[in-house]
Amino acid sequence: MKKKLEEIAKENGRFSPQAIKFVYEGLGYTTKKIINEHEHITGQDLCEGLRKLAIEKWGRLAMLVLNVWGIKTTGDFGEIVYILIKHKWMSAQPTDTIKDFDNVYDFKTVFKDQFKF
Repeated sequence: MKKKLEEIAKENGRFSPQAIKFVYEGLGYTTKKIINEHEHITGQDLCEGLRKLAIEKWGRLAMLVLNVWGIKTTGDFGEIVYILIKHKWMSAQPTDTIKDFDNVYDFKTVFKDQFKF
């Protein structure tokens, strides 16, 4: 039986349960809104979906919310994804790597500087 997301967060200790739930929710969002459901979602695709979802949910406060939850870079998204993969909540292709999430975008740039009302 899979562990609950809250249990995974508590075991990990670095990211809040909300952060882990957000990344998991972002997978579904990315599948529906950004790419075809039958295509493989890359780390870059998921980061883009998470960016859009965060802005939809929290607008100009997106970076603050993510930071409070322990997410400060796209690399943090990758760490959460690989935690979820380890616990069978997500899966990866053999060509996927955690490095796919490194430096996809800068949070300050996309959530502050480029933010449009």
